Amino acid sequence: MKKIGFLSFGHWASSAGSQTHSAGDALLQSIDLAVVAEELGADGAYFRVHHFAQQLASPFPLLAAVGARTRKIEIGTAVIDMRYENPFYMAEDAGSADLISGGRLQLGISRGSPEQVIDGWRHFGHSPAEGASDADMGRRHAEVLLDVLRGEGFAQPNPNPMFPNPPGLLRLEPHSEGLRDRIWWGAGSNATAAWAARFGMNLQSSTLKDDETGQPFHVQQAEQIRAYRDAWKEAGHARTPRVSVSRSIFALVSDQDRAYFGRGNQGRDQVGYLDAQTRAIFGRSYADEPDKLIAQLAVDEAIAEADTLLLTVPNQLGVDYNAHVIDAILKHVAPGLGWR
Repeated sequence: MKKIGFLSFGHWASSAGSQTHSAGDALLQSIDLAVVAEELGADGAYFRVHHFAQQLASPFPLLAAVGARTRKIEIGTAVIDMRYENPFYMAEDAGSADLISGGRLQLGISRGSPEQVIDGWRHFGHSPAEGASDADMGRRHAEVLLDVLRGEGFAQPNPNPMFPNPPGLLRLEPHSEGLRDRIWWGAGSNATAAWAARFGMNLQSSTLKDDETGQPFHVQQAEQIRAYRDAWKEAGHARTPRVSVSRSIFALVSDQDRAYFGRGNQGRDQVGYLDAQTRAIFGRSYADEPDKLIAQLAVDEAIAEADTLLLTVPNQLGVDYNAHVIDAILKHVAPGLGWR
């Protein structure tokens, strides 16, 4: 068995081909898609976070709304850029969303990726410490978040508070028990995957990573997952970690599918540069008839290593079509691979 969820970037655009014309459309359709995905039997509804772009940004109102409208499906992010976050306020927001959902939050965080503006985190009031980079700052924010999510008191109580305090140091409220174990790190390299393991975070690996060996993307990603699990074992954590990978996968079962995705040009990895120093490899997309998809996916080593698969969805094509995309994988592909 493998958990299968969807991952939406939440784009909106006023172009004629889009069914998601505004931020309101993106948010409300995201909620509706999560409800339908749960009805179809999907395991997760995950959302990307981008700032200064016509895409989903502040995630916690959306996660809380999805949590209130659903009952079983996991809800999460992939990922929140921690360079922008106040970890204390974030812990309160995350605790609230998790309690509303009944403990279904799976919170993916990361040090961030190339962004729309120069040093956007500065506009949010954050700057790296002397001698540190913005990536260091993002990881430090993550470490603080993990500490406060433990639910241990750290703040000295006011001797003359507005309301009576419990004894001892105070923690942030609301606290949601167990959320600390449902934090995931989006790792772009083998080294950051091992770092995440040492801090007891689950692993999210996307459709791109640093090109560290020149091998095919899925092979490098599988090696990253194994390095993560080795580091987890070495750290001596008691629980079993979780690992997710993301893929663009489309089963061509209708004329509409073939019109959108039947062009046959998705079958190769691509290599590019995220910045002047970072050579990255971008994983291929999959689009084919179900029997051919099954054969292709069966040799994807990283999917085989992961316990959770996130299907990236073209959200601007509307809720109905995206529900069809998810349903086609669940019905026509997953059983043939032993995922269902």
